[in-house]
Amino acid sequence: MADKETIINKLKTIKFPGTDKNIVDLGYVKEIGGEGSQISIKIEFSSSTGNVENVIKAQVFNGMRSLGFEKVDAIVTDHFKGNSVPQNQPPMAQQNVAPEPEKLLPQVKNIVAVASGKGGVGKSTVSVNLACALAKLGYSVGLLDADVYGPNLPMMLDLEDGRPQVTPDSKIIPLESYGVKVVSLGFLMPSDEAIIWRGPLVGRAIEQMMRDVLWGELDVLVIDMPPGTGDAQLTISQRVTLTGAVMVSTPQNVALSDAIKGYRMFQKVNVPVLGMIENMSAFICDECGKEHDLFGKDGVKVAAEKEGVDFLGAIPITPEIRSGGDTGKPVVTEFPDSIAAKRFTSVAQAVAAKFDSEENVAPKHFKF
Repeated sequence: MADKETIINKLKTIKFPGTDKNIVDLGYVKEIGGEGSQISIKIEFSSSTGNVENVIKAQVFNGMRSLGFEKVDAIVTDHFKGNSVPQNQPPMAQQNVAPEPEKLLPQVKNIVAVASGKGGVGKSTVSVNLACALAKLGYSVGLLDADVYGPNLPMMLDLEDGRPQVTPDSKIIPLESYGVKVVSLGFLMPSDEAIIWRGPLVGRAIEQMMRDVLWGELDVLVIDMPPGTGDAQLTISQRVTLTGAVMVSTPQNVALSDAIKGYRMFQKVNVPVLGMIENMSAFICDECGKEHDLFGKDGVKVAAEKEGVDFLGAIPITPEIRSGGDTGKPVVTEFPDSIAAKRFTSVAQAVAAKFDSEENVAPKHFKF
């Protein structure tokens, strides 16, 4: 295992949010202990804003795992006292004027957000198979798991035991599965640990997964969005230039109602909606091959026509899709000749056709 000097040097790469000073030089690292493959680190500080404990904890966890430690116990305490300014805080951290935000993902040609108004409609399944289908079509593809509270892409891509490597300058190297570069908060946190973060932390975590990752040059980055219309959606809409969003819904009205709310949100922030996908559109019996409309029929197609949005395709319910998600074998790669795989490929082709479309204008900056 790494010696104490190596550990300290790694901790020196972690800058305290809002400053150019690292947590070691600021004196915030109080204890370092452990033996073998286990390490315990105690960090204490007094911030001027609060809401930074989990950001630092994730970086400590990630840094120690990169040194080979299997069990990392990071105890991070912020003695935040409302509006008070901590005595040891550098002047930069006391300033309220935010600098001009840097441009994120400059080497990515197209960024596609896969979104839904609610959970449970198979958005992550669509994201995974869309990314894999685009890769099979010859595009260089990345997949960002922005569903911070439920990061399940590691399971769906057979990467549950994967741990990304970190460069000396604290840049994360994405893992790769089926020709797709993948980054998820699920790689950095135990799979059974609940993430209990307020909105600002969610935004910072998503920004870090875009800014501090060596994505390289990509034709397209697919972003698996969390459900709803909250902080994560606004962070991504504000911080990167989206090629557009793809809305996912099941056919029934209760799901469509929320999907339309998500569509309206993207309208308000001037993000083009590339189209709508109807997931779980019908159950295909593996015995007779007949389609059964469990959740209604053509609900998303009708809604897309009403809103003037392209209908990108209907994805059925099949055993292959379900088993592929549970075992980390996406249907487009494991069963390429299946009806579901062909439907996903057709959707991917329809999305790719939007990349160079003159109608797909870049979004404007916005303010509320």
